[in-house]
Amino acid sequence: MKIVRFKSGTDIAYGLAEAAGVTLYVGSPFVAWEPTETLIPWSSVRLLAPVIPSKVVCVGKNYEDHAMEFDSEIPDEPLIFLKPATSIVGPDSEVVYPRMSQNVHHEAELAVVIGKVTRNVKAEDASKHIFGYTAANDVTARDLQRKDGQWTRAKGFDTFCPLGPAIETELDPLERLAVIARVNGDVRQAGFTSDMIFGVAELLEFISGVMTLLPGDVILTGTPAGVGPVNPGDLMEVEIDGIGVLSNPVVVR
Repeated sequence: MKIVRFKSGTDIAYGLAEAAGVTLYVGSPFVAWEPTETLIPWSSVRLLAPVIPSKVVCVGKNYEDHAMEFDSEIPDEPLIFLKPATSIVGPDSEVVYPRMSQNVHHEAELAVVIGKVTRNVKAEDASKHIFGYTAANDVTARDLQRKDGQWTRAKGFDTFCPLGPAIETELDPLERLAVIARVNGDVRQAGFTSDMIFGVAELLEFISGVMTLLPGDVILTGTPAGVGPVNPGDLMEVEIDGIGVLSNPVVVR
């Protein structure tokens, strides 16, 4: 199932993506929800970020080729950091180029959406705690990342975490799923989820041993090689097999 969060008129709701539109559901998929008989046509739907989590837990250097392009050592355990919930935007929303940076990069990533309270979960039980998967762009002010020596400012700007377009509940990250980034139609990144150093189950075990994950929380699983700069006026796209395309324009304000 492809689950979307959307706005129609003044209403914000969850629904199920269909060919002709969105079947409206009442409630939240993370608590309780029920389908209605209402099908809203796509022309009346604006997709939003599929979830607003309490936190976004990100994993750095989880693809060997990405670590190598920055002359970094391969980590012996997951390298994690946080992006604030206020950095999240949805499909087609603008990513604002911050005035204090001159080097903003795209980073295409598979995102894991947590389905229930998760603490100290073993890898073999990880799938029981995963609600589904979506696409993410871990937008990064690379110059500020290098300047600060840590990543909070560089990755925490408002609009620096596009998510979407939907949560796919039937996806196997162990398969060779393509993770692609395009800028203005040109392919910049082309990797596969099977190339991750630490798989989704390992990541969930490690992260839940550090912090409690709540329903709707998101884990960004790392990015393959090919990250690079974007500029105001560019259109970024992240495409992941089985999920779809997440598209966001870059603007300056």
